[in-house]
Amino acid sequence: MSLAVHPSGTPAPSPAAAGPGPTPVPAGSTGPPAQPWSARLWQEIEGTYAAILEHPFLTGLTDGTLDAGAFAAYVCQDVHYLRDYARALAVVGAKAPTHTDTAMLARHAAGAVDAELTLHATLLADLGLDPVQVAAVPVAPTTRAYTSYLLATAYGGTFAEGLAAVLPCYWVYARVGAALVERRSPDPRYQRWIDTYAGDAFADVVAEVLAAVDRVGPSVGPTEEARARGHVAVTARYEWMFWDAAYRREVWPL
Repeated sequence: MSLAVHPSGTPAPSPAAAGPGPTPVPAGSTGPPAQPWSARLWQEIEGTYAAILEHPFLTGLTDGTLDAGAFAAYVCQDVHYLRDYARALAVVGAKAPTHTDTAMLARHAAGAVDAELTLHATLLADLGLDPVQVAAVPVAPTTRAYTSYLLATAYGGTFAEGLAAVLPCYWVYARVGAALVERRSPDPRYQRWIDTYAGDAFADVVAEVLAAVDRVGPSVGPTEEARARGHVAVTARYEWMFWDAAYRREVWPL
C-alpha cells in the first residue's frame, strides 16, 4: 500500500528515509546514548525490508521489466487500501495522548483520501483505467487481510500499538523511495511513483510520525511494547505481501 503525497522539489533521501539516529546523551551523563523507540521497532522489520527491496515487483520498477498489468493491479488495490488506511489513521489519532498527534494523524488520514484522488487523476489515466473500472475490481485477499488487521489493531489496541501497526506503511515506503531513486526507471510512470516516495514532501510526513513514535516510546511498558513490536512486524510483512499479490495479480480462488 502507499500513503501518497504530491512530490515536492527534487527527490532526495532524508533523515526519515535513512532511519532513526541515536538519542543524544544529556550533558553530564555517562554511558551509550539511549536508543529511540523507533530504532527498536526497526529491528523487528529490517529483514523484511531487505526482502522487499529484492522482490521482483520493485526490481522490475527500476529495470523497466515490471509488467504494466501488475502495476495496474497494484494501483487498483492501493485505491481500496487507502480508504481503510485512512479510517485506521483516524481511529489511532483519536486515541493519541496529545492534541498535536491527534491533529497530525487526522491530517494524514485526509491526505490518504487526497492520495486516492491524485491516483485517479494521474496513474490511473496513465494506465488506461478509470475510477468506474477500479471500483469494479474486487478487493484482493491480501488487501482485505491487511486492512482488516490494521482496523482491528486500531480499534482494539492502545495508541502505541495502533501507531506501530500503521508505521510500516510510512517508513517502508520512505526507505524504498530512497533506495529506488538511486537506480531510476526507464518507464516514466514508474519513475513518477518512485519520485513521490523519494521526495521531500513524503519525507516530512514520515518524520512527523517517527517523532510521534519516539515521543510515546518512553511511556510504553514491557507488555505493551511486546504487542507493538508484534504489530509492526506483521504489518511490515503485509507490505511485502501487498507487492507480491500485485505481482501475481492475486484473485480470490473461489
